[in-house]
Amino acid sequence: MPNLPLVVENLSFRYRDRQETAIRNISFEAKPGDVLLIAGASGCGKTTLIRCINGLIPRSYKGEMTGSVRVFGEDTSTWKLAQISQKIGTVLQDPERQILGTKVLNEVAFGLENLGLPREEILERVDEALRLLKIFHLRERETFTLSGGEKQKVALAGVLAMRPSILLLDEPLASLDPASALDALDTARFLADQGMTILMVEHRVEDVLRIQPERVMFMSGGEIRYLGSLSGLSKVVNYREVKLRAEEIVERAKQDPPPAEIRILPGAAGKGESEALVKFEDVAFGYESDVEVLHGINLEIRRGDVIAVLGPNGAGKTTFVKHAIGLLKPKKGRVLVNGRDTREASVAQIASTLGYVFQSPSHMLFAPTVREELSFGPKNLHHSKEQIEQEVKEALRIVNLSDKEQDPPLALSFGQQKRVSIAAILAMQSRILVMDEPTAGQDYQNYMNFMDSILQLPSFEAILFITHDVDLAVIYANRVLIVNDGRLIADGKPQDVLRDFDQLKANRLVPTSLLALNLERFPATGRFMRAEALAHI
Repeated sequence: MPNLPLVVENLSFRYRDRQETAIRNISFEAKPGDVLLIAGASGCGKTTLIRCINGLIPRSYKGEMTGSVRVFGEDTSTWKLAQISQKIGTVLQDPERQILGTKVLNEVAFGLENLGLPREEILERVDEALRLLKIFHLRERETFTLSGGEKQKVALAGVLAMRPSILLLDEPLASLDPASALDALDTARFLADQGMTILMVEHRVEDVLRIQPERVMFMSGGEIRYLGSLSGLSKVVNYREVKLRAEEIVERAKQDPPPAEIRILPGAAGKGESEALVKFEDVAFGYESDVEVLHGINLEIRRGDVIAVLGPNGAGKTTFVKHAIGLLKPKKGRVLVNGRDTREASVAQIASTLGYVFQSPSHMLFAPTVREELSFGPKNLHHSKEQIEQEVKEALRIVNLSDKEQDPPLALSFGQQKRVSIAAILAMQSRILVMDEPTAGQDYQNYMNFMDSILQLPSFEAILFITHDVDLAVIYANRVLIVNDGRLIADGKPQDVLRDFDQLKANRLVPTSLLALNLERFPATGRFMRAEALAHI
């Protein structure tokens, strides 16, 4: 078959400012109607491969490239980017970097306008893409008012409207709530069944397996370690690196020693339950004067709480959390941090109590090196030079980036940037840690390691994280909140809140294999546990 949609041969690339090659000797081909899942640890070269295929390497990212990328039999090295983008559509990992238009309609129409298509056809294609992704109701919305997950869907709509033959999806599920993730996967399967070729880079392997990808590529250290059918994947990958179904992990982990018990929040121990650290009293808020986004939120965050905030895209989770750190002030009611009204405290004053990790790392990162990025917060809090030195080292160790101290943060992969943004807050030694989507773009091993480390830090008295990963709530939370439509729908122990499958479904949450296994074994264990620990019960 000389004119396959995509043939990659002996592809290697080294970024201009790096010593080591990012990818080495990559060769594979993709047929029409194929879904190829690309998995591997954060920073293993998956995104670099995508950039070589869509032409951003070597046009936007400079370095040494050898080998070839052929699309329908033609070498793309002489093509202009505009020519490539008509054949190859890409949805980036961080939707913030892809959205340019101020209005959803304009954003989705952007590529089509550049192709000079007639207005009627543009509008027809835009509406078709919005309907396919079930976001037609967002058509007239301003893009800056959208949640991270809604932006992800709008970015995908803009690409689909171009009708490419090859679709590259770089972590398409990272910002999506579980039900939207299933919708996006079903859309990918539908498009492949219509003949489109789809390459999907994704850490949420268990989710993608639902749509039966034709082949799986597993990358490690810039090389292909496995390329073949689904059935062979679990035999070749390390179950600690790639998240498999809970039952498979249990079977594999039986052969290994049991994981060490972690001591959760030692900093909260022995300090008593006296005063709430953060208190919401009948909080209501709207970005526009006549539209309320949060409605009557009452809630206390106490010492020792590890809280998972779950709920659909656009439910108001980030808006709610931004009130705790004083970035937003309530229109009605009040938020108290350490007994003080956030209206009377500056964001800087609150920062010594509450550290906040944004959903998009590009909203946080600005310094020329990782080291300077991490020193910035502690300097502003007037920590001593020796203290800062220690805090930066420890934070880098926790997020497994000790070797990146002198790298520019924005030159790192999205997953690594996310870990830098977490480390920047860890270095500040706040008493309460608040994280928005901490595991987006992270491989299983990295996120388990840094969550384990964070929960054992003596500086933290409480932790709150927004997540679409139900398993993160199962493994780490001792309290689960469900937020939807700006209201607090549920607040309780994980085993109580997550047992109600009807409530989960109503709030676009999907039970996982790990949740099901924990509920089944709960009478014997009395608590929720990670699959590796269940293997030894």
